[in-house]
Amino acid sequence: MNDINWQQMEGVDHLSYNILNVDRALKTVDVMFKFAAREQVALHRHVALNHMLVLEGEHIFYEPDGNVKEVRPQGRYTVSPPSDDPHLEGGGDEDAIVLFSIRGTDGVMYELLDDDREIIGTLSMDDFEAAFSQQ
Repeated sequence: MNDINWQQMEGVDHLSYNILNVDRALKTVDVMFKFAAREQVALHRHVALNHMLVLEGEHIFYEPDGNVKEVRPQGRYTVSPPSDDPHLEGGGDEDAIVLFSIRGTDGVMYELLDDDREIIGTLSMDDFEAAFSQQ
């Protein structure tokens, strides 16, 4: 995984990505996210179905207050439906690489939130498509 061309997402610290495929007709985005070790990405919620496979490290989910909600070890496959519950994510003692297959919408897929849980940004099919064409 060392020779992957990791990209940075403007305004989102501790997260890199490499988009594998965007299929608007099937309403899917396949992307690898790399979560920095012992760090947390911005508070957000998933507003699309997410299938996730931990490829390396531990993928840690946190409650909005920073308490650990779940630790997903390497090899764990999880299906998460859309949810109004915000959370944080990060890597364990080493960077975590997770394959995400985001499904079921050609609109907004993630909502980025501030500390008051107000939406400060979104990531949509259009955003992933644009990033994929620049990758």
